[in-house]
Amino acid sequence: MARVRCSSALGLSFKFQGFAVALLLVLSSVGSAQDTRNVTEPVIPRSCRALAARPDSSEHQLDTTRLQQAIDHCKFGEAVELKADGANNVFLSGALDIRPGVTLLIDRGVTLFASRDPKAFDTGSGTCGTVDENGRGCRALINGDHADHSAVMGEGTIDGRGGEILIGRHISWWDLAQQAKVTNKNQNCPRLIVLSHSNDFRLYKITLRNSPNFHVYFGQGDGFTAWGVTIDSPKTSRNTDGIDPGNATNVTITHCSIHAGDDNVAIKAGGEGASRNMTIAHNHFLTGHGMSIGSDTDAGVSHIRVTDLTIDGADNGIRIKSNSSRGGIVEDVVYQDVQIRNTKNPILMDTHYSFYGTDRDKLPVFRDIILRHVEISGGGKITFDGYDAAHRLQMTLDGVTVADPVTISAQHADLTFGPGPVNLNVSGEDVQVKRH
Repeated sequence: MARVRCSSALGLSFKFQGFAVALLLVLSSVGSAQDTRNVTEPVIPRSCRALAARPDSSEHQLDTTRLQQAIDHCKFGEAVELKADGANNVFLSGALDIRPGVTLLIDRGVTLFASRDPKAFDTGSGTCGTVDENGRGCRALINGDHADHSAVMGEGTIDGRGGEILIGRHISWWDLAQQAKVTNKNQNCPRLIVLSHSNDFRLYKITLRNSPNFHVYFGQGDGFTAWGVTIDSPKTSRNTDGIDPGNATNVTITHCSIHAGDDNVAIKAGGEGASRNMTIAHNHFLTGHGMSIGSDTDAGVSHIRVTDLTIDGADNGIRIKSNSSRGGIVEDVVYQDVQIRNTKNPILMDTHYSFYGTDRDKLPVFRDIILRHVEISGGGKITFDGYDAAHRLQMTLDGVTVADPVTISAQHADLTFGPGPVNLNVSGEDVQVKRH
């Protein structure tokens, strides 16, 4: 039997016996309601070019040009490899564009650092590194637009340096995010990896650290795999989501450890196409805002399977969030074999999440939501919040148990308990509880 190990940057580890077999069983056991692909462990391609770290990498000697040239000249199905040269193991770059079929391969012990110069990521607006009403002034460190079959792989690290002081400024990227919060504006900070219309993208064994904003965003694509990825940013780093699939289909996130300052994973569907057919299996979440769906759900979210998930010390555990400015139908979502420990909100179904925008007619409906074999310890608050009497929360809890006292809030909810044990005492305005 194979033994697979996934380690977080905090020294935590967990092992899986027969992992590949187990994953295939998960994928086959739920029909077509999850990632419909036959997902297997990614294979690292051969290198078209190996680039050695330079001894003179500095804030004013970026590697952007030589990295981009290597990517541009690499053939489909091959990799640009970043490797150490003796004691030299650092690359420093601004925004890069990944090409179709090309893999960026970062060797163990090698770190690709993001530049601290906002100009290295500016979209041309001159606003990267500022706070304004828009918040769209920066490109990501790694960008993929229609970059089908591309990848970022290797046991090295990509570090966004979100907490370091920017060149020519007296503020860090994360300071900007806090400033935006205080002024009710948006920060112009780069994400680490952004994929748009890029089908069959793979992240494999890479460590992503200290992103100025989201670590990974995959939007308007069909086919995304994150396998054995470690994400590590402090809980105080605002808006540093781990992995966010948006308006996407056929997504698998597996064997990953995610420690973030915002949602560990957030599935979004904001008006540009539904998000559906996703498998989140065999993962470990630490601090962050939990396993989330939303808050943008107006295009619809469905056919989601979350299984074998451990959440330790996050603000939230299982969370679906939206409101009447960006709500829609969230349905056919199953969470199975989940352990939630020491979280503020172990279960949070929130149809009145933080409101913004002018629309008030995009009403959120959460239905056919199933929690099966979920164990909660460490207390906290559980919320079952339907929008109103006509837009109710519909959930089944089968084998959901708490080891320590919790507070419970519920309204406009139809809950079914069983057949497995459920030791929750739920009541509230317009709440119906049916027991098997």
